[in-house]
Amino acid sequence: MVTISPSVRMRAPPPRQVLDFGFLRRTFLAVGLVLLVVVPFSHDPLAFAVGCFVPWVVLTLLGTPTMPVGVVFFFVWQWAQTFARILQSMVDGEPLAGSFYGPGVFNAYWYMLASIVTMAVAFRLVLGNLPRPMPADASAHLEWRPLDLFLLYCGTLVLAVACSYASRLIPGLGQQFEAVSRLKIVAEFLLFVTVLGTGRGGKLMLAAVLVEIVIGFSGLLSDFRGVFIYLAMAAIAARIAVGPTAILGGVVWFSILLALGLFWTAVKNEYRDFATGGEETQAFSVPLSERFAYLGALALSPGDIDWRHASYAMLARFAYVDIFGSVIDVQDTLRGTDGARQWQEAFDHVFKPRFFFPDKAALSDTETYARLTGTDPHLVLRASTSISVGYIAENYVDFGFPGMLASIFGIGLMIAGVCRYFMRSRLPWMVRQGIVLAFLYNIAGPGVEASLPKLFGSTVMFFLVYALLVKFALPIGLKWLDTRASTEPPQPS
Repeated sequence: MVTISPSVRMRAPPPRQVLDFGFLRRTFLAVGLVLLVVVPFSHDPLAFAVGCFVPWVVLTLLGTPTMPVGVVFFFVWQWAQTFARILQSMVDGEPLAGSFYGPGVFNAYWYMLASIVTMAVAFRLVLGNLPRPMPADASAHLEWRPLDLFLLYCGTLVLAVACSYASRLIPGLGQQFEAVSRLKIVAEFLLFVTVLGTGRGGKLMLAAVLVEIVIGFSGLLSDFRGVFIYLAMAAIAARIAVGPTAILGGVVWFSILLALGLFWTAVKNEYRDFATGGEETQAFSVPLSERFAYLGALALSPGDIDWRHASYAMLARFAYVDIFGSVIDVQDTLRGTDGARQWQEAFDHVFKPRFFFPDKAALSDTETYARLTGTDPHLVLRASTSISVGYIAENYVDFGFPGMLASIFGIGLMIAGVCRYFMRSRLPWMVRQGIVLAFLYNIAGPGVEASLPKLFGSTVMFFLVYALLVKFALPIGLKWLDTRASTEPPQPS
């Protein structure tokens, strides 16, 4: 008879490593430490070193057990747009203050990092004490059939396309249609998190990803990157095991996203000229089949693309600090001449509906850009382009630094407050997570490029629309999912 010692009997198996806030925090800390090796080669070593650790600081603030996963996208996306400027400066071989856009770029970088951390503090105050879901709510999505979720996704995809066309026919209801179209994000997130959580329906998930990429390049919804973000957030929400398979999947996920981004950066100007017939408009004049054929021909001729130029162009386009820097250089000579004009216009845009105020002047991001950067309006006001200085720069124009941090904190409280409202609703936990992800993507899909009027308007409109959907529409869809799960035979893996 073999006797097992107490030490052997009491030894517990090692805890499973899962993808969650704790893992992300440790990962970003490790990445920051590794990047310190590059600091001596940077023209702005302190700015580089501090920027490396901002994600770790933010995730430390936000890493509570019930924090919605959508906040990872919200903050990491905006940090990446800021930190990318340091990487660009290394490629350019010049310090931030010595760039073409003026010495204000150096201050803009620091102000943006400070704003991101300030907003994270606001999120922690509002969302840090969310109660844990009941066990039935936390696991409800695991009972749903992936095929039913895929059908739900297809229905919301049709709805999103219809909303896109409707917003063009009735521009005055554009924000309402846009908010409704975000139901597609909720459906995608639920499909992804259920497949990742149960291991069933992998082919359906892959089909949804491919459909989203094709639709994104078609110009119908003009967003191929979103599906990669929803998939990443679903992986965090599902707390997938971190092992060789997950790491390989993450590398493939990032590689495909990067390749698609580079390809689109390289061909988008040429493609848009072809699709619009060379006209300065956002309306396509070439049939969808011909547009796909044109893109296919470009994709089959990778040797004709200057990938090095595309890589730099994508980095420079993604880094959204230079415009803020040019705003600083211009506005420091005009401090106090307009008061809080940006906030006033944003409130007027939201709380003075055109139906009751038909004489309300239309707001243009590009006109605001021209005014705040001192650029000749005729050089930037084109029907086919839209340039925004971003909400952080607009706060600086109104309040300067550090006064702008107070208004940034207020914006954080507002956004987090909407997140809290939906996270406290009587819905299954993953449905709440999906709504919050849809909300944050709706208002911050462009990241720091979002203007104050659009940020406020999208926040208010999304809240109103989804408060009604949560009460009247979503329960119908959830009842259908529950009924199908209880009456239909289980699907094979």
